[in-house]
Amino acid sequence: MPDYQIHEVNDRKALLEFVRFPDELYRDCPQYVPALHSDQVKSLTRVAPLDYCTHKLWLVRDGDRVAGRICAMVNPRYNERYGRKRARFGWFDCIEDLEVARLLLGTAEAWAREQGMDEIHGPLYYNTFGKQGMLVEGYENIPPFNCLYNFPYYNDFVQALGYGKECDWLQYKMVANHGVPDKARRVSKLVQERYNLHFGSLSRLKKDKALVRKFFQVYNDSFAESVMNFVPLTDKEIDEEAASVMPFITDKASCLLLDGNDEIVAFGISFPSISRALQKAKGSLFPFGWWHLLRAMRNYEVTDLMVNGAAPEWQNKGVSAVYYEKMADKAKVIGNRWAISNPQIESNSAVNIWNSYEHEPFMRRRCYLKKI
Repeated sequence: MPDYQIHEVNDRKALLEFVRFPDELYRDCPQYVPALHSDQVKSLTRVAPLDYCTHKLWLVRDGDRVAGRICAMVNPRYNERYGRKRARFGWFDCIEDLEVARLLLGTAEAWAREQGMDEIHGPLYYNTFGKQGMLVEGYENIPPFNCLYNFPYYNDFVQALGYGKECDWLQYKMVANHGVPDKARRVSKLVQERYNLHFGSLSRLKKDKALVRKFFQVYNDSFAESVMNFVPLTDKEIDEEAASVMPFITDKASCLLLDGNDEIVAFGISFPSISRALQKAKGSLFPFGWWHLLRAMRNYEVTDLMVNGAAPEWQNKGVSAVYYEKMADKAKVIGNRWAISNPQIESNSAVNIWNSYEHEPFMRRRCYLKKI
């Protein structure tokens, strides 16, 4: 009989066990995409959201064997913004045993109550920029590098433990190199001419710290009211994300739309898929992980559509037709055959944009919620 015991992660050895546990759990799963261990350690110990978030980590062990892990968090900025008393859980992984899940989630819930919370939801990251949503459909597919993967039984466990659906995010797979319909091109031309719009250079923008800061402020503003559970990035988070993401953004697969005063109107950001490269890297850049990633960043056959948005004053004016046309034309040039959309809340009408393209369902993710 197993002898499950839960332990708080409070030293370096336990932290590395926490980070590496999925490597063993998903060893024989061809769809699982491991994160770089160094990135995970940083995310759990010294990222900008931890300036205001409180968090705890736990492992469940059966003797010397790790059987599960979980992180519980409280984001006071989220609670203040939405008038809630909610904790969140993330980094949730366990073997196929309901008792392990019960021990993990029960411990997270007890800690959340100690923090004065009356609800808990997840899986989520500290803020809206990280991995979130438990996979409920699309297990046969390999996820983008910034998305979670999990076994189907995770959903059975959380529902058995009293969690219900809060929201779902949808992802689609599109044919990327067929361009856009003629109607979309006509709309794009009319919108550009009416508002005197033109495209800027992301390569030039990312060299200017002030412009990068403005780009992320537009990101904050564009999703503040339209994205469920959205928490705007702080200045420190913006600087951190810019340092992490901007070096990899190029004009090859992304675009920046500007008005006549060179102010940011809208943007479409996509990356070459690095999921298979991360599988080969097995959590480490060395000795050869860096080489696999470098090769992947030069291969645009499959791209991940990371984020698309428009400044609030430009929403509902047809500007999406302009930057989608541009990105579709670029896809032909760079040899991009398939594009995977970023998760979008199913209730957001913006998901209807994919109806203009040849597409198919790719993945569905769910945020679960429980009163505690």
